[in-house]
Amino acid sequence: MSIHHILQEVFGYGAFRGPQQAIIEHVVAGGDALVLMPTGGGKSLCYQIPAIAREQAGQGITVVISPLIALMHDQVGALHEAGVSAEFLNSTLSGEQASQVERRLLRGDITLLYAAPERVTNPRFLAQLDSLHERGKLSLFAIDEAHCVSQWGHDFRPEYRALSVLHERYASVPRIALTATADALTRADIVERLQLQDARLFISSFDRPNISYTIVEKTQATQQLLRFISGEHMGEAGIVYCQSRKRVEDIANLLCDEGVAALPYHAGLDAKVRQANQDQFLRSEGIVMVATIAFGMGIDKPDVRFVAHLDMPKNIEGYYQETGRAGRDGQSAQAWMCYGLQDVVNQRRMIDESPAGEEFKAGLRGKLDALLGLAEATDCRRVRLLAYFDEESKPCGNCDNCLQPPAVWDGTDAARKLLSTIYRVQQMGGSYGAVHIMDILRGKSTEKVVQRGHERLSTFGIGADLSEVQLRGVLRQLIAIGAVAVDAEAFNTLKLTEGSRAVLKGEVPVRLRASLSNPAERKAKRSSTAHASSASKAPIALDAPAQSRYTALKAWRGEVAKEHNLPAYVIFHDATLAAIAERAPNSLGDLQGISGIGAKKLEAYGDEVLRVMVSV
Repeated sequence: MSIHHILQEVFGYGAFRGPQQAIIEHVVAGGDALVLMPTGGGKSLCYQIPAIAREQAGQGITVVISPLIALMHDQVGALHEAGVSAEFLNSTLSGEQASQVERRLLRGDITLLYAAPERVTNPRFLAQLDSLHERGKLSLFAIDEAHCVSQWGHDFRPEYRALSVLHERYASVPRIALTATADALTRADIVERLQLQDARLFISSFDRPNISYTIVEKTQATQQLLRFISGEHMGEAGIVYCQSRKRVEDIANLLCDEGVAALPYHAGLDAKVRQANQDQFLRSEGIVMVATIAFGMGIDKPDVRFVAHLDMPKNIEGYYQETGRAGRDGQSAQAWMCYGLQDVVNQRRMIDESPAGEEFKAGLRGKLDALLGLAEATDCRRVRLLAYFDEESKPCGNCDNCLQPPAVWDGTDAARKLLSTIYRVQQMGGSYGAVHIMDILRGKSTEKVVQRGHERLSTFGIGADLSEVQLRGVLRQLIAIGAVAVDAEAFNTLKLTEGSRAVLKGEVPVRLRASLSNPAERKAKRSSTAHASSASKAPIALDAPAQSRYTALKAWRGEVAKEHNLPAYVIFHDATLAAIAERAPNSLGDLQGISGIGAKKLEAYGDEVLRVMVSV
């Protein structure tokens, strides 16, 4: 069966997207590949189709290395729905169930086997792979989320390092490594760690044009988040990322109190609670997951309409990967983030206090600086974001800076005044936090300022024309470029550094965006009717009868998904249901050719879909 036939008959798609065909042809022919493709770009087909094609050619089984149990479960479920023989080996299986899978593996009865890196590299499993290899039944290794192997990746997992054994032990078996996010440094590390020097590199565009990017300065973060969700996404699925476990639970409770269906997710929750919350998020509509970064990798829910960051991530790779979980169905979605001075202080402190070597810390600081540059940018967010991944682009017209260009001001003089104030209080034998330094500069005779005699400093009041918001923006820049250090052991007091001198001399300009109100607050609010109907709205424009058919199809799909214990999108994506509703089929022949309906799904669900059409 040709790869085009597999694409159509098994998966129900009429054409490949982007570089999929070139990747698949290369891997089917036995070549190694490193694939960088954005979330939602169709990475899984790049190894699933070669697995099927090579198995049909008698070349044996494909082993997929995946870091997440939930992802294994959903992908295997989706393959079963498409009529493909696939299994997983993980801790959710009983001893007897695992033994059954292993027996099928050794018999060569499986096309794709999903397993975690820890299992793949243990001696017992390697012995089973040896047996397959000796019989010529080991076809392909697919290493998903390959950025996990890199110390520079945003989700480094040491157990991925051991996967170098695959090349050392099975040099003749092709490998495909895949990730959605890797800058040049991370890519080089992946190649070295996985010994992919001879692999062909495939890099897709990192652009997700359906995602609108908005970054706002943090003032009252929880209220800003509430206004964003209630004004733009009430009743829609979303993810809110927070830095700490306590903040996750506080925000989830707050959203629930405000009428938003929200659930918490973090590593401190009982495993059963985490799993139940994740399952509810995947299988229900309109749920908002409030989570630490422990949640999300491998989440394949297509209808996430927004991803919000209530605290600044560590780097652009993490930000891009997390925001990429929005709008996987290609429909419009939003990436919203609020950040403030304390975010920069916290991230910088975590780097400085890390036991890692200085070279590694310098790399982390550079990544943090790049993210802060994106946050403070006055030009197109998307151009900045894509440039980080070495991709050129033009202003998008779909980010906050393009839609409402911010004013810019020269903060160099304000920066010198701030540094001068820090220097003078240090000369008096003390060190103080940001609030006290700003009070001196703005000429505020607080009790603390008067007691310390700081109103007598020459810099007292010379920044009276500057607002606290402006000064905090200046401080963010100074901390980010290393011109000010934050002493965490001394109550987050500010200190000068070697980098202060160049700014004080005026050799380093400091240009900043003027503070703007939250763009989400400036947009027209959607009506409560729109909120209520958002979960049922089709991804394409439908007339009233077709919309009724679409709603009925979604209800039917929900029942089937519940019966099969799978997320609804594994049965059919919203776009497939919308295409069915638009066509209003009267026969099985009418269903053929609709994107997302392969031969197995047509056989399994065709008659039921027609029954739903008749009942509307």
